[in-house]
Amino acid sequence: MSDFPIIDPHHHLYDLENHRYPWLQDGVKPAAFGDYTAICHSYLVEDFLADCKNQNVVKSVHLDVGFDPDDPVGETKWLQAVADQNGFPHGIVGYANLAQPNVRDVLEAHLAYPNFRGIRQSLNYHPDPAKTYLDRPGVCREPEWRRGFALLRDLGLSFDLQIYYPQMQEAYELARDFPDTQIILNHTGMQVDGHDHFEAWKRGMKLLAQAPNVACKISGLGMGDWSWTVESFRPYVLSAIEMFGVDRCMFASNFPVDKLFSSYDRLLEAFKTITAGFAAGDRRKLFHDNAARFYRL
Repeated sequence: MSDFPIIDPHHHLYDLENHRYPWLQDGVKPAAFGDYTAICHSYLVEDFLADCKNQNVVKSVHLDVGFDPDDPVGETKWLQAVADQNGFPHGIVGYANLAQPNVRDVLEAHLAYPNFRGIRQSLNYHPDPAKTYLDRPGVCREPEWRRGFALLRDLGLSFDLQIYYPQMQEAYELARDFPDTQIILNHTGMQVDGHDHFEAWKRGMKLLAQAPNVACKISGLGMGDWSWTVESFRPYVLSAIEMFGVDRCMFASNFPVDKLFSSYDRLLEAFKTITAGFAAGDRRKLFHDNAARFYRL
């Protein structure tokens, strides 16, 4: 077991028997992270706690996981009930379409639940149809979407930013234009185009890191490196920490999606190995303290 407490600030739970998740229930589609048939079954809090049982995980944050888009608050309602019974998850990041005219009503409905902390609306655009989440680039530059985004600051909510590295210029502009909104980059910039794109990814990350209101979750690396090793992860982990700084980075599991590529223990032990030479206080920030601060746990 880890000799320091760990907060996992990015995992998912889903109950396919009682709720609607189109991407998991309507047939496996082409995806940036490959064939996900192996995770198309319910993944409940008991499953998550079993996966992380050998690590000293004391708190967690749940990220939206493609729940019924017609009832986004239903996911938060369910997760709050799970948390009330089990303790986990301690933070909830839900979904809202920020371009919808009634988005304030949706956000306020989420806020009825005490563990709710912020919104994720995945903005990944890619010319490869298997990798894109949207039908067009530049959504975060559109006035209707930005009107919804502006509400987050007023309501005290953070925004989990999921994009690919070619989108980091527009993400930097968003962060610059809304400096009082905490933005948390998901999955280390979600580099799914192969290691030959490392330098381009790094340039995008360096630009985005210039916005002080952006933090980085070091997670999801397996989605672009299905046969990963500690050494293949190392340059991404160390580059992200170098660019964003120890105070703006945190490690996360992305389970059960990253369960497609490794066990929980192997993933966490890789992060520990890569940071073995860091000062004890810095490691605690990366594995615990920063997640507690950014998600107000």
